[in-house]
Amino acid sequence: MAYTYLEFEKPISDLENKIESLRDSKDAKKSVHDEISSLSTKIETLTKEIYDGLSIWQKVQVARHPHRPHFSDYLINIFTDFDELHGDRLFGDDQAIIGGLARFKGQPVVIIGHEKGKSTEDKISRNFGMSQPEGYRKASRLMKLAEDFSLPIITFIDTPGAYPGIESEERGMSEAIAKNLSIMSSLRVPIIVIITGEGGSGGALAIGVGDHISMLQYSIYSVASPEACASIVWRDGTKAQEAAEAMKLDAKNLLDFGLVDTIIEEPLGGAHRDTMKASNLISQEIDRNLKLLNEIDLDDLIEKRYKKIMSYGSI
Repeated sequence: MAYTYLEFEKPISDLENKIESLRDSKDAKKSVHDEISSLSTKIETLTKEIYDGLSIWQKVQVARHPHRPHFSDYLINIFTDFDELHGDRLFGDDQAIIGGLARFKGQPVVIIGHEKGKSTEDKISRNFGMSQPEGYRKASRLMKLAEDFSLPIITFIDTPGAYPGIESEERGMSEAIAKNLSIMSSLRVPIIVIITGEGGSGGALAIGVGDHISMLQYSIYSVASPEACASIVWRDGTKAQEAAEAMKLDAKNLLDFGLVDTIIEEPLGGAHRDTMKASNLISQEIDRNLKLLNEIDLDDLIEKRYKKIMSYGSI
């Protein structure tokens, strides 16, 4: 699969293409190896400069990068003994949300996450990560199961938003999302939320209420997509970049607003550059916070969660 470069990554692309040309030349001279080494150092320095200065709109592009790791990648790299559970016991099984039982460093947990899909066929079957109501009802079923067996819940958010089609409304999308918010706010188990890519609207919130909420460095989290915001505010979807800057939907701003608790640093050049390293960084974050949350009395945990929710918007 050919690597896809974002527009602002063109200077990096040019240097990497030059390295590939040198490697393809099959010239074993020391001067060639030295030049490759020098270019590699330049790429590292240039990548750091570019990513340190990303605008909010550029971070949106990174969050949507076609090679950005998906929940299925993190599931394989972070958890063991995964047993997927299907269906909402009311209508069907939504493939845009994956959930089930697993072990995290030997501890049984329930994991739930959006899955956008990889191949064209997979993306279509998973509706590009946009869940129908039955996906959120499946999630709520698994959350209640976690509470019944005193298992921590870990959710991974990466969705443009809940599916906005007529059939979603007919099957009660607003009720499904609202019910999940209610359920998660009072579950008597620790809940850890990780925003890994796009955290779009109610589709993200429906599995986003937690005791500790983390965002990957270049992920986004917002009440609506920049395109939707531009269409609503200016009646002009082409003003998405302007909307993104105004919404301040990047991790740094959301941390300053108190809407998330921590930012997980990404590998140089974004999580799509090193999926395994990104997985290890997320694993460390989960491990650290799960240990802390497991030590809190359940009544205190619910009280802290309530205060956390009520504090939103106070800054």
